[in-house]
Amino acid sequence: MSPQDKNLQNQDLQDKPDPGASACFATAARKASRRLTQLYDDAMESCGLRSTQYAILAQLDARSEDPPTLAVLADALVLDRSALGHNLRPLERDGLLAIVAGKEDRRQRHIVLTPKGRAKYREGRALWRSVQKRFADVYGADEAAALRVGLLRIAYDDRLGTLKD
Repeated sequence: MSPQDKNLQNQDLQDKPDPGASACFATAARKASRRLTQLYDDAMESCGLRSTQYAILAQLDARSEDPPTLAVLADALVLDRSALGHNLRPLERDGLLAIVAGKEDRRQRHIVLTPKGRAKYREGRALWRSVQKRFADVYGADEAAALRVGLLRIAYDDRLGTLKD
C-alpha cells in the first residue's frame, strides 16, 4: 500500500465515529460483515436473492456431483443446522433447491440444486462478480485476497469455536 493510500485509509477512519472504540475482534468482524452484507445484498437485489441465499446456491452448485446432507452443508457454510434450515425453507418453497432421500441410505436427506436454482445461481453469479470486483477495487486486490485467506482461516479453525478444549 502506498503512503498516499495509507493516509487516505487513516483519514477515512478518522471521519467515522470512534473507529478504535472497541478492541474486540468479534465486534470489528461483525461491523465489517454487516457492511459487506449490505453491499452484496444491494447487488443481489435485482435477481431476488440475498447474499446468504446466493452462498447456499453456490455451495450446492459446487457440490452438484455429490449433493451434501444438511450437516455437510452447514459445516461448509459455518452455520448451525437450525440456521441453515431456516435459510433453506424459502429456497425450497421457491423451487430453487430440493431435499431428497439419499440413494444408498434413504434416511439421509441431501440438498440438491434444481434446474430453476441453477439458473438463478447463474443469474446471481454475474452480480456477485461485480461486487467482488468493487470490493477488490476499493480495498485493493492484494489486500482483499489476503483478507479472504485470513477470514477463512478463522472460519474453519475449530479451536476458535469454543474455549473448551
